[in-house]
Amino acid sequence: MDRAISMPVVRRLPRYYRYLGELSDRGVARVSSMELSRLMDITASQIRQDFNNFGCFGQQGYGYNVEMLKEEIAKILGLNRLYKLVIIGAGNLGQALARYSRFAKRGFIFIGLFDNNPNLIGMQVSGLTIRHVNELKEFLVDQKPDIAVFSLPDENAKDILDIVVKSGVKGIWNFSQLDLDKSCGIKVQSVHLTDSLMTLSYMLNEE
Repeated sequence: MDRAISMPVVRRLPRYYRYLGELSDRGVARVSSMELSRLMDITASQIRQDFNNFGCFGQQGYGYNVEMLKEEIAKILGLNRLYKLVIIGAGNLGQALARYSRFAKRGFIFIGLFDNNPNLIGMQVSGLTIRHVNELKEFLVDQKPDIAVFSLPDENAKDILDIVVKSGVKGIWNFSQLDLDKSCGIKVQSVHLTDSLMTLSYMLNEE
């Protein structure tokens, strides 16, 4: 790819992929930008501009081949390979993530689950045994996961961050409130659940 793609475009790609998957499951072979526009509440012009960033996927007046476009977006998103993930923080959120079966269908495979709570150590969650964080460093070096999932308290995240970065993990999916985006030197995608809920609160209370 010759030029950088803006993050707003990148953030729309998973939505395109999801809707195209639903169309494919329904047996729809072709879809126009106008039809996608109605489904996704995005202008047809925006859809065409987004896709033009990556090449020509459709023909004027003929629309897009649903399965082909879905496969192309999967390649752009890197979904044509498997990713190994390790969850650090095996409380309610960490366990819920480990149990969510759709991650595996998208190629995201959980291979480890860690915590420092003695009441959780040894528990089985979706075929994974919760290990003590004291074993994390050796596990990361040995298993070489691609992504570390931070679902642990903020005060513990700082201590774990250095171990994760030095181990060669390529990215962090961050559910902690710790702002890692500019501080750790590797790719980070943060999910601030309370921020999202407060945004909804604003929407409910706006005039």
